[in-house]
Formats: sequence, C-alpha cells, structure tokens
Amino acid sequence: MTRFGIATAPQQVGYGDILRVWREADTVPQIEHAWLFDHLMPIAGDPDGPIFEGWTLLSALAAQTERLRLGVLVTSNRFRPPAMLAKIAATVDVVSGGRLDFGIGAGSRPGLPIARREYEAYGLPFHDSAYAVGSLAEACTVIRRLWTEARPFDFDGSYLHLTGAFCNPKPVQRPHPPIVIGGRSTATLRVVAEHADVWNFPGSDLEDALSRGAVLDQFCAEIGRDPAAITRSLFLPVSYDDPGPTREAIAKATAAGFGHLVLSLAPPYPEHVAHWVGRELIDASA
Repeated sequence: MTRFGIATAPQQVGYGDILRVWREADTVPQIEHAWLFDHLMPIAGDPDGPIFEGWTLLSALAAQTERLRLGVLVTSNRFRPPAMLAKIAATVDVVSGGRLDFGIGAGSRPGLPIARREYEAYGLPFHDSAYAVGSLAEACTVIRRLWTEARPFDFDGSYLHLTGAFCNPKPVQRPHPPIVIGGRSTATLRVVAEHADVWNFPGSDLEDALSRGAVLDQFCAEIGRDPAAITRSLFLPVSYDDPGPTREAIAKATAAGFGHLVLSLAPPYPEHVAHWVGRELIDASA
C-alpha cells in the first residue's frame, strides 16, 4: 500500500502559509505524512529571500498538528553534530506524540551548487564526499544508540568522538523513530542498506531511481538484509494548473513498488490545496 505525503519547502513563503497547509493536511486522511527540507539559505527564487530553519519549524508544526507523520527530507548531517541532532529529534518526537520520521543524508549534493554558499555563510565546514558519507554512517550508529541505550556510553570512531553520551528523554517511538535516508550515490546506498527503514531517492527520475534501487538490493544481499525491509520513497513535483503528469508519475511509481510518495507543493499555496491534493492527485490516481 502506498503512503502519500506532501512537502512544503520553507523558502520564499511565510510561516502562516505553511501552517495553514499543514493544519489542513492534518484533516485529509489520504495525506499521511508531511515534510520540510534542510537548507539555511534559499536554493530557488530570490537568493536573499526568506527561509526558515527546518527543525525549529518542524517542532512548531508538530505542536499544531495531531495526526500527520512529519519530518525533514532530509537533514544535512553536515549542519549539526549528530549527538545534538539526536537530542533535537527526540524532542520533536516527544512534542509530536511519536509522529517523527527521522530523515537524514550526507548533505548538499553536487547537483545543487547554490547550496554550497550556506556553509561559508554560516561558518560550517564542507568536507569532501568520502568524509560526508563516512561520517553519516557513524552518525546513524550514534543517533540510534542515543535513542535506545539506557546508560551513558563512549564512542571513539573515525569521525565522531563522544564521552558519556546520553539522551533523556528518549523518543516516544520504540525502539526509535523510523530512519529515512536520502541519497543516490553508491557510497550512500551502502549506508542505506545498513541503517535505513526508508530510502528516499532525491528526485523524480523513476528510471534512475529503479537503477539505484537495484544497487541497494545488492548491498542488502551482501549484508544479509531483506531488501523489502526498506521502503522505497520518491519525491514528485506538483503543478496546480496541470495535475496530469503528477497523476501519471504516481501511477508509474506505485507500479514500480515505491510505497512512499512525497508530493512537492510550491508556494504560493492555493486555498484548500491539501484537499485538492487528496482529491485530484491521490484519489484520481487510485
């Protein structure tokens, strides 16, 4: 069964507009999940326009919704120390009453060169891709341990070094919130095979997604994990004026086995857009 969600990139838009869409989506049963993204400066539109920090906004939206599962698609592991991120995510899971889907990835990909500027602008290091993926694997290990271990622990990895690491309170969800890893590189897919409950392909190219999914299947086989244990997720753009291509993309993705579809909504959001998504996209594609 395919689970449908929406994404509202928190750039070039006001808080009230995003809140309106999420509150409405919370009442539309066809929409099961909702997502923000993780950038500190706009990656589309006015480069100096408004943009909200993803986890702060997610916590506010979690407090004002009741049913939707929610998350950041996906968090950049380059932005926050992983132990701090685990603490932030546990807080959001508590605020939401156990509705967090924890999205994480290695960080800005080469296809988004404009995103590089946010690292210099915020004084953040931008390591090479090998470092980014290696540290992502360690981050997933540490975050899961912080969410599940009852006693403080030390961790001495290649990238992370922690002494007396501990998270209290724990997330509401047991054993922990589902881990959603985004990415398509071969190195990232190895991390997905080991750590992810959901794999999100960063884009809407179904053929490429299927090709990368076959690589993921191979990595799962190598470590003895059932590939079917990892839900496949696809990100699909929405046109309010011409919903036909999105309906076709939904049908193809569903037939190809993608059980988690995220429908990307661009601002300005029409009135009653969540009900429109449920009626004109989800129901019309059934």
